[in-house]
Amino acid sequence: MSRIHFQLFGPAHLLILISIPLLAIALAQCCRRNKAAARGIRLGLAAFLGVNELIWYVYRIHVEGFRFPGGLPLNLCDVTLWATVAAACTLKPSAFEFVYYAGLAGMGMALLTPDLWVPFWAYPTIYFFLAHGVAVVTVLTLLWSRLARPRPGSVWRALAMLNAYALGIGLFDAISKTNYMYLCQKPRAASALSYFGPWPVYLAGGEVVALALFWLLWLPFRSGRRVQWKAPA
Repeated sequence: MSRIHFQLFGPAHLLILISIPLLAIALAQCCRRNKAAARGIRLGLAAFLGVNELIWYVYRIHVEGFRFPGGLPLNLCDVTLWATVAAACTLKPSAFEFVYYAGLAGMGMALLTPDLWVPFWAYPTIYFFLAHGVAVVTVLTLLWSRLARPRPGSVWRALAMLNAYALGIGLFDAISKTNYMYLCQKPRAASALSYFGPWPVYLAGGEVVALALFWLLWLPFRSGRRVQWKAPA
């Protein structure tokens, strides 16, 4: 079988990027039209994300064996994915706000500039787009169906949670000589971090970009009207 290599912003990549918001729009409309179906949709998305992630863990252990400390699910996309599962299951404001900002910004950038190391149709690449794509679909579905919404001050709360997690991971990286969240070295493939200079300058650049993206995501909600949260059915 021929090895089909991934082409950044090629036809397949663009199709994936376009399909994500379209699927979220369709699911959000179903949620808004049928409140009974909304619970099944959000729980179904959460179940898909969780099962897909567990299958990936089994695959990695089967292929690579258990690797410690370098093979743990500690990157930002790993924690935001499980936070997305929690947000979809519980509709907790803090969980949704974290994945709305950190998840959309982080996984959105990952989808735009994926750090892939295998041919396009290999399982790791399929997993990558399923995990990141469905996580973004889940967040957008919760938002556009009006099941969840960021509250005033959520930018700073989400940024504080992100930095607290990065601090913990940075300490782990320093002790174990790993590179989770690319805190010690930039990714091999082209990414936004490639434009921010060497270590540790690119970390400050990433922080500025994160704050800018968080504020852009907050702009649609800056009217300051109080948000009434509904408990999950």
